[in-house]
Amino acid sequence: IPLDKSTRPLRDIVRESIFNILDHSSKVSKNLNNSKVLDLFSGTGSFGIECLSRGAKEVVFFENYSNSIKILKNNIFNLKLENKTKLYESNAYYLKEANLKNEIFDVIFLDPPFKDKEINNLINQIKILKIADIDTLIIIHRNKKSKDNISKFLNVLDEKNYGLSKILFSKLI
Repeated sequence: IPLDKSTRPLRDIVRESIFNILDHSSKVSKNLNNSKVLDLFSGTGSFGIECLSRGAKEVVFFENYSNSIKILKNNIFNLKLENKTKLYESNAYYLKEANLKNEIFDVIFLDPPFKDKEINNLINQIKILKIADIDTLIIIHRNKKSKDNISKFLNVLDEKNYGLSKILFSKLI
């Protein structure tokens, strides 16, 4: 875990809860077997790596913070996941420059900094790039006090709070 205040790791309890919901919720359930996952603002990769351990076939990571990238690369290397991962050392807001157009993901995880106010811009990019379809599950981690007014393009299927965290499970409309 990076030892400075500029990152906010996904707490284990929150991550476990997300996967519990994916496995067992009637509103949200998603089988990760053979899935393609897009992990935006991936930090050290805990969410995407967990997806791979649960059967995902590919994870695309976006991270632009050098301390996190170093740890993420180490994690990928140590777990021998190079052939199942792609890492863009880039801000997630430059998604369109990654040439992912028409590459459909089964799960998209967005975990921007809590102070970030541009999340709807990113959701719009996801829609424009056609990297999600009606079956794509979009999971968003926010501060539970944030008033993002999550994009009109999303249908929120479920919302859970854990401590300061709010997790939205949604799909494009």
